[in-house]
Amino acid sequence: MANILVVDDELGIRDLLSEILNDEGHNVELAENAAQARAVRQRACPDLVLLDIWMPDTDGVTLLKEWASSGLLNMPVIMMSGHATIDTAVEATRIGAQAFLEKPITLQKLLKAVEQGLALGSARKLGAAVVEPAEPAFAETLMRGGASLPPAQESRPQGLQSFELDKPLRDARDDFEKAYFEFHLAKEGGSMTRVAEKTGLERTHLYRKLKQLGVDLSRAKRNSAM
Repeated sequence: MANILVVDDELGIRDLLSEILNDEGHNVELAENAAQARAVRQRACPDLVLLDIWMPDTDGVTLLKEWASSGLLNMPVIMMSGHATIDTAVEATRIGAQAFLEKPITLQKLLKAVEQGLALGSARKLGAAVVEPAEPAFAETLMRGGASLPPAQESRPQGLQSFELDKPLRDARDDFEKAYFEFHLAKEGGSMTRVAEKTGLERTHLYRKLKQLGVDLSRAKRNSAM
């Protein structure tokens, strides 16, 4: 059993991650902002930290930098975000972040990242040779469009959708993801269960992602019936 600190300003994310990690036998501490995270870090020494990037008081990268500069970054930190940029990714990696999870986070990716992080932390404590995880580098993952996205060539048939590349990365990614999910919703007749299985997302995460992207579920069902 490990002590894991989850830092995220969204109550739903904190509750979900806490439930999953508790089920795996871990002890979970929760913080909704950087101030609470500092207090928990001072009171206890977590074996692993799941740290959201965008928070209202102090962002995750700033907190990561603060811990690094004060010698408190002696535990693996996994960054989390739904809209991280490549510059942010590179900076977090340089500071010392071990990995990145893109929201919505799939159960498989969460458990794999946590397992790798805890193994890395244990190896460092024992002074053993550390083998870095085989997952793509933080910045490389974002440049590919996000860790939780299937390969682009599987997302749409030729001629179905075109994308404007002369846009900020975040906007271009949102356009792609919206088209991707609309395609699969239409293909699966609006069935959230089948779309979740096809895309590899948990149903709760899928609903949140569709809402975030502004996908019209009723329209997807109508299109599938035509």
